[in-house]
Amino acid sequence: MNTLTKKILENDKELLDSIISSLNLDAKKDRLKELEDISIEKDFWGKNQKAQKIMKLIESIRKEIDTANKLNGDLDSLIELHDDIENSEDLIEEYQDLHSRIKDFERLKFLSGKYDDSDALLSIHAGQGGTESNDWAQMLLRMYQMYFDSKGWKYEIEHMEGGSEAGISNVTMKVSGEYVYGLLKREHGAHRLVRISPFNAQGLRQTTFAGVEVIPVMERNDSDIEIPESDIDFKAVRAGGPGGQKVNKTSSAVQITHIPTGITVHCSTQRSQPQNRESAMNTLRSKLARILEDERIEEIDKIKGDYKQASWGNQIRNYVLHPYKLVKDLRTNVESNEPEDVLDGKLDTFIEAQLRIQ
Repeated sequence: MNTLTKKILENDKELLDSIISSLNLDAKKDRLKELEDISIEKDFWGKNQKAQKIMKLIESIRKEIDTANKLNGDLDSLIELHDDIENSEDLIEEYQDLHSRIKDFERLKFLSGKYDDSDALLSIHAGQGGTESNDWAQMLLRMYQMYFDSKGWKYEIEHMEGGSEAGISNVTMKVSGEYVYGLLKREHGAHRLVRISPFNAQGLRQTTFAGVEVIPVMERNDSDIEIPESDIDFKAVRAGGPGGQKVNKTSSAVQITHIPTGITVHCSTQRSQPQNRESAMNTLRSKLARILEDERIEEIDKIKGDYKQASWGNQIRNYVLHPYKLVKDLRTNVESNEPEDVLDGKLDTFIEAQLRIQ
């Protein structure tokens, strides 16, 4: 951009106004006042099971309102400066920074789903292919961890099982931050790798898959999903695999299978079996909520006996390292000719594109 015109600034003003309108900030201001009144009630932390969630919501709404006010003020100031000075080129750098902030704020328009502001559980499952797929699952684990680091998100491994020779068979991480589930949920699906396998003595090109599952984190009182005990198969198990110091390797670990759907959940992060059971049940509710959200089903009964685990036929992204270099998202057609950068966690372009076409 060589010239900053009044029309460009007016277009950004219209964009910002439309974002603020779509976010319904006037109603959120009223909601913020209600929540702040609740938070100052006597014994708020003692009697309110959702106290922590309420405080997180207050912080989130307040940040939205403050950001909108700040962007509006900065844009109005820039428009006044543009009217007062002769050489608008002096304002180009300042405008580009402000425009970038407005586009970042615009993302909130696409993050209004029921669970979008929740933390997430991201799981990676190696596909068929033995050592090759185990190695690919570990590569994806590294990719996502580097992406989380770049966003300033916190993450913790909840469960991990190693491959028989290398890599991992499966892993589940709890990821915490702003709009984590909303940004990650479209990573859900099969990821396909094409490369010359380091485990192939003939140096042949090989294709392998790994499945990624993303579900919102919710506590029992956050969900309206009730699971009868008759639908549960509970087992106490001994945790294993390279889970690191934070994975408890005692018999307090649990495995819960939801009989109607066949969904199995492990938990070994807590010190006691009852704690692990409750954590596993929360994860199961989250998985069922994800199915309901995807299928747009109103009642949990409607999925009984019908749900099938994700198959490799639903691949969302190809990572080709040989005979050429290309990462391509099959839903948005967004591409990168630098797969090494993508595998180093540079996923913003892919996630942003998918976010905006929902």
